[in-house]
Amino acid sequence: MEILKGTSIIDLGLFLKKHKTLIVSDLHIGYEEALNKQGVLVPRFMLKELSARLEEMLKLTKPDKVVINGDLKHEFGRISEQEWRDTLKILDLIAKHTKDIVLVKGNHDMILGPIAKKRDVRFVDDIIIGDYFVTHGDKIKEIPKETKTIIIGNEHPAIGIREGNRTEKFKCFLLGKWKKSNLIVLPSMNMAIEGSDIQNEDILSPYLEQKLSNFEAFVVADKVYNFGRLKDLR
Repeated sequence: MEILKGTSIIDLGLFLKKHKTLIVSDLHIGYEEALNKQGVLVPRFMLKELSARLEEMLKLTKPDKVVINGDLKHEFGRISEQEWRDTLKILDLIAKHTKDIVLVKGNHDMILGPIAKKRDVRFVDDIIIGDYFVTHGDKIKEIPKETKTIIIGNEHPAIGIREGNRTEKFKCFLLGKWKKSNLIVLPSMNMAIEGSDIQNEDILSPYLEQKLSNFEAFVVADKVYNFGRLKDLR
């Protein structure tokens, strides 16, 4: 489904058709190990599921460039054993489908340089792709003049759908405005992270500290559904 002209939602990723670029965000590799250290026992299924979904997206889009828009790893500090092992596996998987991999720095990526260097991939604060500006979204950046669309992650947006006494969260993309530019917010690629209910939970990204009622939500389930404007979902 096109979220904007020439800009398509592919599962939990965004594909820029003109630039043949696939963008994903917030993989948070190492999340399961972090939970285990806190005494929360969860099965380590994430790498297998993430790899399968990512490979389908890569086969479908055949990208010239893949951008991971922040938070490839989960730990704020040192690189954990799971992060070393699994981030390299993911980068190797992507490298089978494209020669250009770019890692955008997220707030969880303070120590990502050694992983980027190990696989000789670019590690940047943000990246300009034509009239798109890709930045993680945890802090406000100076927006290049040519920018028509800003693409961020960080927020892990989701929509809570209530059925009786039960509420189920679905990952979603958000489309709105930041000043004069379009603003697209990407969901997390990590299936162990439900995301934040954009209507009922605290906002993380400063780009979303604004009135969100006119933002549109695109929910990812068995396919992509355009839920329309947030103000119409109340």
